[in-house]
Amino acid sequence: MKLIKTRILSISLMLVCIAIVTTACKKEDIQIKEFKVYAAPEGVDVSSIYIVEVEGQNVPVYKTKVATDSPIPRLNHSRSKFGYASLASFDIGKDEVELSVTYSETIKDVKILPSSLEIDARIEDNKVFFTVNKPSALTIEFNGDWHESLHVFANPMETNIPDPKDPKVMYFGPGLHEVTHIKIPENTTVYIAGGAYIKAIVDAEEQPIEKMISQNLTPPTFFMEGENITIRGRGIIDQAAIPKKKRRYTIFAQHSKNINIEGVTILDPSHWTIPLQATDDIHVDNIKILGWRGNSDGVDISNSRNALVENCFMRTLDDAVVIKSFKGKGEVKNIHTRKCVIWNELAHSLSIGAEIQENVTNVIFEDCDVIHDKGRETALRVYHCDDALISDVIFRDIRIEEARRLISCWIGKTRWTESEERGNVRNVIFKDIVATSAPIDTTLTGFQDGTDWKPYIIKDHASMQLIGFDDTHTIEGVTFENVILDGNKVKANQVITNDFVKGVRFN
Repeated sequence: MKLIKTRILSISLMLVCIAIVTTACKKEDIQIKEFKVYAAPEGVDVSSIYIVEVEGQNVPVYKTKVATDSPIPRLNHSRSKFGYASLASFDIGKDEVELSVTYSETIKDVKILPSSLEIDARIEDNKVFFTVNKPSALTIEFNGDWHESLHVFANPMETNIPDPKDPKVMYFGPGLHEVTHIKIPENTTVYIAGGAYIKAIVDAEEQPIEKMISQNLTPPTFFMEGENITIRGRGIIDQAAIPKKKRRYTIFAQHSKNINIEGVTILDPSHWTIPLQATDDIHVDNIKILGWRGNSDGVDISNSRNALVENCFMRTLDDAVVIKSFKGKGEVKNIHTRKCVIWNELAHSLSIGAEIQENVTNVIFEDCDVIHDKGRETALRVYHCDDALISDVIFRDIRIEEARRLISCWIGKTRWTESEERGNVRNVIFKDIVATSAPIDTTLTGFQDGTDWKPYIIKDHASMQLIGFDDTHTIEGVTFENVILDGNKVKANQVITNDFVKGVRFN
């Protein structure tokens, strides 16, 4: 275990607020609302654009890099341009609380996403008021500015907070910490308390991981290998200080069992944020990820079994939740993603592939909101360029606020291909999906699948395709049930297919 220069400024920096709102003079009329707010550590930049309050109590607003607002890099990624977004986080109890947001200019209109929450807002000059009655991941856009938006995370109240003196606990209290690389022992909990801010750094002499030299990958910030390992809390892990030439995973688990990752916020990941490889019995809950760099995937599950990803927020340039399988590392089975909010800038929101060299079966993506997806790839996708079998996949109860490319099942050969043979896709269901096409900009081009990344012309609705490879490498058994695009049920003539697709059913 290697820990560099940990600075815990003061436990008093964590401000826990229990608000008492008096609604009448009588004692029996006093209403108690419980929530927690954590103060920002000294030395951490905060946003000057927004002021956030919950029941009148100030909530720190941080800022972090996000992808540029220029439309061209969203289709063909620029590795040098970026923008900034803001985020605030607090814990909510069982009662409804009122939030107010003060903006840096007069508010003409406001949008609170996901729309499925149906949150109404009241505007007063440069201030907006609304209520929250449950844990939620909200994105607030003022005056049509979707780019430098405000993200507000209402977390559930924590229970069973670990004892800092427990020898099986690595405790990061409120304050600023600098961490290089920590290998977490078995049967250990890493607790990152609310108000704790972990700044991930690298040693000047640190070398890339063996077999990952070509990717310049240095050891992960947190590494799990073994059984019964947990990372949890309400703190922040920031990888902004990781240089381009020494990028690293944030939380990496391999050859493990009973892995739990809950509650923390991860900013500016320099590579895949949470890769989980050859691991069984995984639970990822209420993780918030905001990334803009190339390969800044959210959660990558490969060669693993029995995984649940839920209640997360991901604003990523690359894939948000993605399933992969590498040769010789075991099958993928029983993977479930639900109740997540996704904002994808370039690649896929919810997907399987590209690397699929071992069989993948029984994968469910459900009850998720995709609030933005305008990149060059497809929001909901089975992307197969290797030789295994992908079967029994369900996308259901998914709400997509805007997408340029909506649905794709595809078998072919790309620059990601590792296998000589191609594989097959069987039994994919798209059910109860409601989507809106992204606004059309006819000056832009996208990219078709394939080695050459050929341009294609953007149509007047989000594209959909089912493409097999040849007579023995096919897509079979795809169902479209109650898939609504731009207010109408999707019909067969809206989906591009070829001769190597069989058994497609609509509604």
